[in-house]
Amino acid sequence: MGKTGGIDLGGTKIQAAVMDENHTAIGSARCPTPASEGPEATAAAMAKMLRDAASAAGVEVSELDGVGIGTPGEMEGDGVVANVVNIVDWKDPFPLAATVGEALGGVEVKVGNDVDVATWGEFKLGAGQPFDSVLGVFWGTGVGGGIVLNGELWGGRGSAGEIGHMVVEIDGRKCGCGRRGCLEAYAGRRSMEAHAKHLVEKGHKTKLFEIAEKKGKDHVTSGVIASALKKHDRMAANLLEEALQMLAVTMASAGNLLDVDAIVLGGGMGTRFGPVYLEELKTLMRPHEFAVEPPQVVVAGLGDLGGAVGASLLIDATTATPAAR
Repeated sequence: MGKTGGIDLGGTKIQAAVMDENHTAIGSARCPTPASEGPEATAAAMAKMLRDAASAAGVEVSELDGVGIGTPGEMEGDGVVANVVNIVDWKDPFPLAATVGEALGGVEVKVGNDVDVATWGEFKLGAGQPFDSVLGVFWGTGVGGGIVLNGELWGGRGSAGEIGHMVVEIDGRKCGCGRRGCLEAYAGRRSMEAHAKHLVEKGHKTKLFEIAEKKGKDHVTSGVIASALKKHDRMAANLLEEALQMLAVTMASAGNLLDVDAIVLGGGMGTRFGPVYLEELKTLMRPHEFAVEPPQVVVAGLGDLGGAVGASLLIDATTATPAAR
């Protein structure tokens, strides 16, 4: 197997990388997701980031064996994706693989669910390697999950792994999915930001938005939250503590149901705060765990590039996931 490309389409950023024959990233590039501009502009930005990553790696796109894409939304076969809720005007089916492939000069492009491919990447190359069965929990703009059982990616009938929409509080906070009380309504970065704005409107004080402005950010990133915590911002601390508590309840409950060997915590929020708060998260999980030996909890090993690295495995027949959902 030769060099491959991977693209991770996130709610706030597009991350692309080029991997060598050993699946090591040798070039990468990222940009904000043009979520307000629709699927065509998003596909164009994805192709540009892949070209930039190839340039950083010192290779031509034409030299790649193929490019894998990890994306949210509904997979409809042949690289067609629908209902990407974070991007405007992307409800109808859009030929993502064909569009990106054409922009890249005809290179083969395959598409898979973003969290599935990220989980598979951790299972094959990252923190999940020592285990036979893992649950991937990707904590970022939202909260997504992927499941590997006995070495096989489990997609169910098409919606397995939606841990972010497990209910943690009956009739609780409104979630972006339209329901109430979902984990994502408390732990998703976008929901945390929305709740912070609501609290500010009620007269509560925080430095979160001031820090975001100073950093030139139009939203509260994980880095903004980390900076606010260093300034002892009470609202930031309370938001993070609530997120950790809700994550702990959900992860412990999922562990009780699946009895996997390990839970891998990834995503932008997970990789930033996981190393610092992992022991606290484990402590918060313990009262809710049933098994005498509950799953191990580990932080994702592939870092920010995990989604792109996992997506690139769609091209490698020796490590390819089962059919993308």
